[in-house]
Amino acid sequence: MSPIFVAIVNYRTGGLVVDCLASLAPMLADLRGGRVIVVDNASGDDSEAVIGRAIAEQGWSAWAELLPLPRNGGFAYGNNAAIARARELAPAFDAVLLLNPDTVARTGAIRYLADHLDANPRTGIVGASIENEAGLPESSAHPEPSPLRELEDAARFAPLSRWLSGSDAAWKPRSTPHECDWVSGACMAVRRDVLDAVGPMDEGFFLYFEEVDFCLRARQAGWQCWFVPAARVLHFEGAATGIRIARRRRPAYWYTSRRRYFVKAFGVAGLLRADALWAVGRFSLVLRRALGLGGRHGRDDEPTWLALDLLLGDVKALLRGELRHIPRLARHAA
Repeated sequence: MSPIFVAIVNYRTGGLVVDCLASLAPMLADLRGGRVIVVDNASGDDSEAVIGRAIAEQGWSAWAELLPLPRNGGFAYGNNAAIARARELAPAFDAVLLLNPDTVARTGAIRYLADHLDANPRTGIVGASIENEAGLPESSAHPEPSPLRELEDAARFAPLSRWLSGSDAAWKPRSTPHECDWVSGACMAVRRDVLDAVGPMDEGFFLYFEEVDFCLRARQAGWQCWFVPAARVLHFEGAATGIRIARRRRPAYWYTSRRRYFVKAFGVAGLLRADALWAVGRFSLVLRRALGLGGRHGRDDEPTWLALDLLLGDVKALLRGELRHIPRLARHAA
């Protein structure tokens, strides 16, 4: 069987990467002769020293290597560099597993993902069950973002969710494998044939939505995306970015990535439709809260200035002509 590579993109999380590598050490046979490639996106701290020292002192150099990059080009940029390195080492490799630096792989995670790819030749992407720090499963298999789902997500109104899609905005975890639209990039195995067919990840995304875009492109090329719950990964979500810290303002690159995704998938009109529907949903949420009709649902840790950053940011990008430079995918129904 052909090798499987693991790509880990680091930016100032050297200690977390060492923990991640330690969790992979017992699963070397599942790599089938492949390697773990840790990319450092010009962290500028002690990450390179910490990771390099651990690889040397723990005897991991036979299966792990550190690849420093000249700049912090983001998640897609780092993973593309790791994939290019995998092609140098083994041009006919079977798959690459994209793994976040703030994860710990549970026993058998690589094997379960690889076995699913082996048994299902039309599956091009397969994701694992993501667990939070308490060991509870998080949503990691998702429906495709769309203008209507922006309404659903902003409104947080269960009857509306059932009417629109028969489900919550984020699908609830299931105990059996199933097909989905996209899986979390925290742990996502990609068949080499998919990379050959659709090309690299879009480096126009700095962080967030790049896996959504990639899964969409793969599905448009005829590949399936699956979720395999037996493969489990503990994810300290936000440890690398801080994006989940309560009440913190969401970084501008999140909104830029959302904007890029919607324009690529639905066009400028689709982005504007998504924003309008999001605003309607948001207004309904605020109104229900004001009237004491609910609307909290444990989501009071949302980012500050959310509505302003999302809507005003898109208007500014439109007026500046930035949206014209975003490439469109093949026509995709909203």
